[in-house]
Amino acid sequence: MNNQLNVEIPSDSEVIIGILNNSDSVLKKLYLGYFPMILQLVVNNNGDEDEAKDIYQEAIIVLYNKVKRGDFELSSKLKTYIYSICRRLWLKRLKQLNRYGGDIKDFQEYLPVEDEVEKHEERDMQLNKMGDALKLLGEPCKTIMEDFYMNNRSMQDICERFGYTNADNAKTQKYKCLQRLKKLFFQQ
Repeated sequence: MNNQLNVEIPSDSEVIIGILNNSDSVLKKLYLGYFPMILQLVVNNNGDEDEAKDIYQEAIIVLYNKVKRGDFELSSKLKTYIYSICRRLWLKRLKQLNRYGGDIKDFQEYLPVEDEVEKHEERDMQLNKMGDALKLLGEPCKTIMEDFYMNNRSMQDICERFGYTNADNAKTQKYKCLQRLKKLFFQQ
């Protein structure tokens, strides 16, 4: 298996284009690139290498058929997609072999923790960027944005707090402030 560690894994789009163009080399690279991950999954969960090969082959066939049908939409990394298919297939196989006593429904929508961590890190970065933009916004816009979006104050409350003649004027000001905030956010 040492020769598999140096395999250059094609990008997600290269795999999809390769499948559409019947490229054996792309499928071979895909097979060799992600198989160690699936082997580890199966072996660590009451399986062996032959069972891992079977599960992985089934997952590649599922991917191949979906891409060829034209209804394939990738909403995660291809690695995550393949791992999820293999995990589902392996859990079903374990259930059939009575080696797994849990409820398979618990695992229908599994995604690895790494993807969730990446999403949270991205969101934290965006929130920090928004906080920086809010600091640059200045008054009264900063307070209007905070009152409305963070403190859930009504437009009427904001109108009274800032002395606008009516809630519509406060709403217009909030809109202008929001446009300035967006501009500051995207300039960073």
